[in-house]
Amino acid sequence: MSTDLSLQRTEAEARRALLDIASYDVTLDLAGDEATFGSVTRIRFTSRGGPTFVDLKPVAVGSVTLNGSPVDPGLLDRGRLPLETEAGENELVVAATMRFRNDGEGLHRSVDPADGHHYVYGMSFMDAAPSIFACFDQPDLKAPYTFYVRAPRDWVVIGNGAATQVEPGVWELAETQPLSTYFVTLAAGPYHQVSAEHDGIPLGLAARASLAGALERDAEEILTLTRQSFDEFHRLFGIRYPFGKYDQAFVPEFNAGAMENPGCVTFRDPLVFTSRVTRGMRIQRATTIAHEMAHQWFGNIVTPRWWDDLWLNESFAEYMGNRVTADVTEYADTWTDMSYARRQWGLVADQGPSTHPVAGNGAVDAVAALQDFDGISYSKGSAILRQLNARLGDETFFAGVVDHFESHRFGNATMADLIASWERAGAGDLSDFTSEWLRKAGPDHLHWDRDAGVIVRQPPTAAPAEREHTFRVAVARDDGWQTETVTVSGPRTPYAPEGAVEAVVLDPYDDTWAVLTPDSGTVESLKRLLPTLGDEGLRAGVWNNLRSAFHNALVSPADVVEIAVASLPIEDAEDHGRRTRAWLFGTVVPLAPADALDRLHAAAIGKLAVTAPGSEAQLAAFRAAISTCRSPERLRMWLAGAPDGIEVDGDVTWRILVRLAQLGATDRDELAASFEADPTADARVQHTRAVCSLPDEAAKAYAWSVFTGDVDLPNYEIEAAAAGLWRSGQPELAAPYVERYFAELPGTAKVRSGWVLADAADWFFPSSSIEQATLERAEALLSDESLDASIRRRLADRADLLRRQLAVKRAFSA
Repeated sequence: MSTDLSLQRTEAEARRALLDIASYDVTLDLAGDEATFGSVTRIRFTSRGGPTFVDLKPVAVGSVTLNGSPVDPGLLDRGRLPLETEAGENELVVAATMRFRNDGEGLHRSVDPADGHHYVYGMSFMDAAPSIFACFDQPDLKAPYTFYVRAPRDWVVIGNGAATQVEPGVWELAETQPLSTYFVTLAAGPYHQVSAEHDGIPLGLAARASLAGALERDAEEILTLTRQSFDEFHRLFGIRYPFGKYDQAFVPEFNAGAMENPGCVTFRDPLVFTSRVTRGMRIQRATTIAHEMAHQWFGNIVTPRWWDDLWLNESFAEYMGNRVTADVTEYADTWTDMSYARRQWGLVADQGPSTHPVAGNGAVDAVAALQDFDGISYSKGSAILRQLNARLGDETFFAGVVDHFESHRFGNATMADLIASWERAGAGDLSDFTSEWLRKAGPDHLHWDRDAGVIVRQPPTAAPAEREHTFRVAVARDDGWQTETVTVSGPRTPYAPEGAVEAVVLDPYDDTWAVLTPDSGTVESLKRLLPTLGDEGLRAGVWNNLRSAFHNALVSPADVVEIAVASLPIEDAEDHGRRTRAWLFGTVVPLAPADALDRLHAAAIGKLAVTAPGSEAQLAAFRAAISTCRSPERLRMWLAGAPDGIEVDGDVTWRILVRLAQLGATDRDELAASFEADPTADARVQHTRAVCSLPDEAAKAYAWSVFTGDVDLPNYEIEAAAAGLWRSGQPELAAPYVERYFAELPGTAKVRSGWVLADAADWFFPSSSIEQATLERAEALLSDESLDASIRRRLADRADLLRRQLAVKRAFSA
């Protein structure tokens, strides 16, 4: 499937030098069959004269004309149609048939299992726009768009421009401001809508009809967050949102958290809550809303010229989204939650083989750039901008940002342009900041040498940096915890806190960006001190220090389990992949003493006994108890009736069923009956997860058929199947698929592309096979120069994680 060429940076520069785009008129016919749709694109542009190409990824081409003359569709080669342009004005018209997709890219079509309704949405990001309409697909060829859409009569259509139904089933969307191709979207289907207004901006929410009740319940909170965020961005920037109305569409099977399309932001629809969720998940939704709104300025008003400056989008949106959520919404604890949710995502990526600078990441083409939408571009970039803001102060920081917006409004810019804006605003010479923090990859490693009384700084070996770090240190003595500020400016900085010191935690409040690890005395003291520590930010810092130490084989699995048993981290109430308990149960426990899971289960049960019914802590403890439970009888008891304060809703039901499946204590009939009783989209995903978790050969064979593409499932279910395949405690069943993974992984590039191609390589990596032979097989495949670049990137990172797990095994084998 991934045989189309990805645009090279050099090609983009040549095409930009040749062309200026005046406008796009796009007509889409969505009312035909369920597999394909009609697409007619009219592009008006000026050219300096000469050859170029238009990007097009159709099922079939009906006709192509350039300036009224036919162009041979047979010239289309790997997504590119050659054109011979005339000097001056040109008009290209392309009529094609396109394929609906189910991988979250292009024009994605999904069927809601709850009611059988069909839904469509566009994701034009990174090479996907040409599978919707013919275009010159690069970020610095911006133009206004006008869309015309034919759809089934019971559908609504939402897009970048305001939509008007001019006759039944026929929609016209107003012309937009100049947009890059990757911002172009629409959502079509029997969506349930909620309308509102704020400060002259029409606001809209949309979700599948089966989520209507949940959307209505959540609408007030979502709209309040939207209003608060608009007010704060307008206050900080002094530049109004310029894209007319502001729809937020919650769409099915969306790959990312959200996409910042001007006028029509798309979100993954699990962010419309159908079951009880934690405060951490509500913060995630709030920061995502603010993050995407920040993009309306950082990315949409001013767009990076090329993907090597994607930090101008993502680092800024991450920083501003978190800041605005913390400052003006009910979620004042956002920075602490982000420490749990995002810090290790960035630090692990920054220590891996695919680390890259925040700015100037070397993206030679769009496919390579897609892999740089990672923890470095988000979490690390945000942390560095937070440091710069502390250095400059708000007045200078935002004066530079506003100058940047005004200087490049509706255009494109580079890092050099932004730095120049800051320096004009009075920031002084920022060359040290640029060279040391933005241009050099990898983190410094900082640790306190208790015996020598120094903080040791080890710069990254690949790109030695001279970085100064100023941060708070938390020190525990007999009379409690105190904080003090230190500055580390060389390889060894004297630091000898007074008195009888029990524990020292470096940078617990994320003032800098570095890998911070505790000394052995601190680790031992935490077993006693952590249970009584009430400072939530400091607790987050403790766990990040421990996680960094474990990642570098500097703390034993047994010690981590001891600390967790003493004080189970339920304050990090959310438990998805990057969070503390997911790491604890999924990464530490497989390397810990055999009784680790049972001890953690006992700790969770203990927390259940002392947490208030209905509290956040009770929900987190109950989830932890389910994840660690080996007793089918206890799980069945909870399925029949959870502890007082816990509702057995859809989320709880499927958590228990998936755990029962892993233990072999349920069967396909029960799982099918549970899905049929409440056939929601989320239940469909969890049903796939449960079926693939069953401890039998048929379950693993089915999961494998999903990986190879023999069974074609949407993106969320691909991830669920992978989770079910590599369950701990099922080594004999999974063993045959370790070798098959490495043998068959390269072939997946023939059945997938883009986002899901790389994700599936990551999801299906044999994570439960923590063996040297598995690492050697991964290294052997990485030496194959023909391996798809995005697969190589994910495989290299997974091999590095395995290498680090093996280092822990060697270091603490006793």
